[in-house]
Amino acid sequence: MAREDEKITVEGTIIEALPGTQFRVKLENGHEVIAYLSGRMRRYYIRILLGDLVRVEMSPYDLDRGRIVYRQRRTGPIDPTDFS
Repeated sequence: MAREDEKITVEGTIIEALPGTQFRVKLENGHEVIAYLSGRMRRYYIRILLGDLVRVEMSPYDLDRGRIVYRQRRTGPIDPTDFS
């Protein structure tokens, strides 16, 4: 990854769970990226589910991949129509 000051941090929504703790994330700007869990999130067994709002760090050199560094707290039930 790039240095700390070069990283791009964006918010997004989990739209698909992939094998190997990877996820497809739809960013606020409409782009879709593949993101993996950060080590600290794996260490503390933080669960990521479809529809979760997450914060993703991305390198300016590869804008198709990212690292999930934070999961927002849920406010209510999931609406299944959001994923179609």
